[in-house]
This record gives sequence, structure tokens and C-alpha cells, in this order.
Amino acid sequence: MEAHGGGGGSGSLRRVLVLAFCVAGIWSAYIYQGLLQETLSTKRFGSDGKRFEQLAFLNLAQNVVCLIWSYMMIKIWSTRSGSSSSSSSSMGAPWWTYWSPGITNTIGPALGIEALKYISYPAQVLAKSSKMIPVMLMGSLVYGISYTLPEYLCTFLVAGGVSTFALMKTSSKTINKLAHPNAPLGYGLCFLNLAFDGFTNATQDSLKARYPKTSAWDIMLGMNLWGTIYNLIYMFGWPHGIGYEAIEFCKQHPEAAWDIFLYCLCGAVGQNFIFLTISCFGSLANTTITTTRKFVSIVVSSVLSGNPLSAKQWGCVVMVFSGLSYQIYLKWRKLQKLQKKRKPL
Repeated sequence: MEAHGGGGGSGSLRRVLVLAFCVAGIWSAYIYQGLLQETLSTKRFGSDGKRFEQLAFLNLAQNVVCLIWSYMMIKIWSTRSGSSSSSSSSMGAPWWTYWSPGITNTIGPALGIEALKYISYPAQVLAKSSKMIPVMLMGSLVYGISYTLPEYLCTFLVAGGVSTFALMKTSSKTINKLAHPNAPLGYGLCFLNLAFDGFTNATQDSLKARYPKTSAWDIMLGMNLWGTIYNLIYMFGWPHGIGYEAIEFCKQHPEAAWDIFLYCLCGAVGQNFIFLTISCFGSLANTTITTTRKFVSIVVSSVLSGNPLSAKQWGCVVMVFSGLSYQIYLKWRKLQKLQKKRKPL
């Protein structure tokens, strides 16, 4: 996206400052959210030392906060542009079209959060970083897509790093903090999370193609609306649903309620910075920022949250992020070639 107006020097400086603002926003919001997520999954609250077992409740809480946030942003932007929200949303995808990705977007994150009962936060981040593996498998086996040798090298680095990390022994200090240590189950939940995320992303892309005027705020509103509906039914649809248990726990342990609120606020703020990054610098820049954020999250978790990693485990972390970094470089090079072809002779 070219800078408009002003001199070249001032325009470049402004873009650098905006990019730095986006990086700081995404890193601070999601790294802190990760620490809160880890705290809620491992900490014992109150004098009775109880754990917050209803981790899926985080999904509902975040749905509600993001739903309110996206509705407010749509109202603000429609007011600034001088158009009504109803007329702007009518040009985008109708709200009911989000019902199917809403299901997978409800189940997927819940499985990812639930995995923290069984594996450490660094292990969860690494497992969820292997999103490219199921995408390439589906593309190759189902759609007959052929990939280049460098793309297979990226996959090998990521898959090798994650699998080796999973096979290594976790420190006793980390295991003692987990609610129910069970590595196969934890990693299985993470990979199911990736599968559901893949369907969610593909459906969102399809809706965007069918309704080109759909904004990021429209998608955020539609997804969180259905997520709120589904989670309310699941958690409060019967007398002893986990939603009632979560609320009762928060009443008895206000510290947990405050952590949940901050967790949701971080998610909403982080999404805003992601949308800003994509609109100003494109999806490749956003992928780079979020990938480096995951690496920093592992470092911060290891240092601050008492999840010590061995030298060999750090080697696996470097292996995974080397593969992801090479993948980003390949995408950047491909984008550069496309831009050269589009330039008029």
C-alpha cells in the first residue's frame, strides 16, 4: 500500500511508525493474553487452592467482548462515513451466513484452550504453529496440488521440530503445574484445533469472495455473534452446565474473574491491531508479526511463568521457527514476482 500525500521521506517515516505501532500492539496484546491463558490453566486460586477447570468459558467470554467491540466499531465507522450501519452491512455477507464457520470457530479455540490442561503453553504454541502441515496435506491429497522443494523443506522443519519437542521429556516442574498431564491428548486437541481453524478460514475466504464488500468488522461481528449463541446454549442450556460452574468459581475467586476480563480485552485489542496491519501492510506483514510474536511468547513463558525448556527443546523451537521464517520469505519472494508482472512496461 503506497503512502499518499506528503513528501517521500515523511511518508516513509509515517509508515515505519505505524508499523512499529502495529508490532507493539500485537505483541503486547497477545503475549500478555498468553500469560493470562497460562495462568488461568495452571494457577491455584484462593485459600482453597482450586483450579479454574472450566477453560472453555474463556471462549464465550471472548465472544461476548469481541461482539460488543465489533458492533461499536461498525457504528463508529458508519457514523464517520455518514452511512447507516444497516445499509453498510447489507452490502456485506448477511449475518446468518456465518452459522457454519461459527460452529468450527466455537469448537476449535475451545479445544486449543482445553489442551492447556494436558500440555505446557510452549508446547501448545509450537503445535498450533504447524498449521501449514494439514493445509499442505489436504492440498496434496484432496486437490492434487504440487508443492516445491523449498515448501516441503519448510514443512519438514516445522513437523520435525514439533514432533521431536513432543517426544522429549518435559521438566517435572512444568508437569506439576498442569491440571491433568497427558501429552498425546494435549497434542491431539491442538491438531483438531488446527483442522477446525482450517475450515473456518476457508469458509471466511469463501464468504469474502461471494460478498466483496464484507469488512473485517462484519466478519468479526458475524463470527462472534454465532459463537456467543452456540456457547450460551452449550454452557447454560441445562441446569448444571459449565457456564454456571464458571460464574460460581468467579464469584468465589474474583482474581480469576479479573484475569478472564483482561484475557478477553487483550483478544479484542489484538484483533484491532491485526486488522490495522492487514489494511495498511498486507497479510504477509501480519503473518510475520504474529509468527515472531509466538516465538517471543515461548521465551516470555519460559522465563516468567516457570516453564523451563532444555537445550534440546530450544533447538526444536528454533527448528520450527526457522521453517516458518523460510515460509514467510518464500511468500514474500512470490509476492515480489507478482508485483513485477503487474507493473506496466
